Amino acid sequence: MLIEICCGSLEDALAAEEGGADRIELNSALFLGGLTPSLGTLVEVKRQTKFPVLAMIRPRVGGFDYSEAEFAVMRTDARFAVEQGADGLVFGCLHSDGTLHRERTAELVSLAQGRPTVFHRAFDVVPDPFATLEQLIDLGITRILTSGQEESAYNGAGLIRGLIEAARGRIEILPGGGIDPFNVCDVIERTGTTQIHLALFHSRRDRSCEARSQVYFGGQLRPAEDRIDTIDAGGVNGIRKICLK
Repeated sequence: MLIEICCGSLEDALAAEEGGADRIELNSALFLGGLTPSLGTLVEVKRQTKFPVLAMIRPRVGGFDYSEAEFAVMRTDARFAVEQGADGLVFGCLHSDGTLHRERTAELVSLAQGRPTVFHRAFDVVPDPFATLEQLIDLGITRILTSGQEESAYNGAGLIRGLIEAARGRIEILPGGGIDPFNVCDVIERTGTTQIHLALFHSRRDRSCEARSQVYFGGQLRPAEDRIDTIDAGGVNGIRKICLK
């Protein structure tokens, strides 16, 4: 069972490696679903770890129908990520009606220069997953990350199995979303997958803001300023042991 860990920092990547992960998806802002990581983070993760590192190319939250300006940034981020050693790119581009943006997807596949490409959970909002599956195969996408168009891969396991069967080895289907030590065996059994994508966090405190607790630096979503969620190496190792049973 190949285990991919969703990471938001160098510390996360180091913990994922310590725990026995096989591959990581590198992001920033995991609280927001994952955005493009900084080049500094990518460079240091590549320098200090040995597993494949796939870089997220996502310029903002709030859907996947990008403006021309936003897609220009995605193009540049993709080029820089490849230049700095990313082992693959993760992205998803849709039209306003939720259908696949074929031209932009094809351009990002080209910018990956033969490296693996992953169409992320934008897939979970397309109106026809099986038609989109065939389009992504035609475009040369390596892998689809999906929760089976549900809140979690546990809930979407039936569709994920159907996608794996429909793919017939022409594209990889990677279950992800809400997978944890309590449901991982069930997800594996019900989907028939040979790989999983998950994040296993624990919190550590950062007390530097406590003297002025009334000050907040974000918007309407207000995560605590005095704690940081980081990947739990022990949790990753626990999943590894579960998958080896």
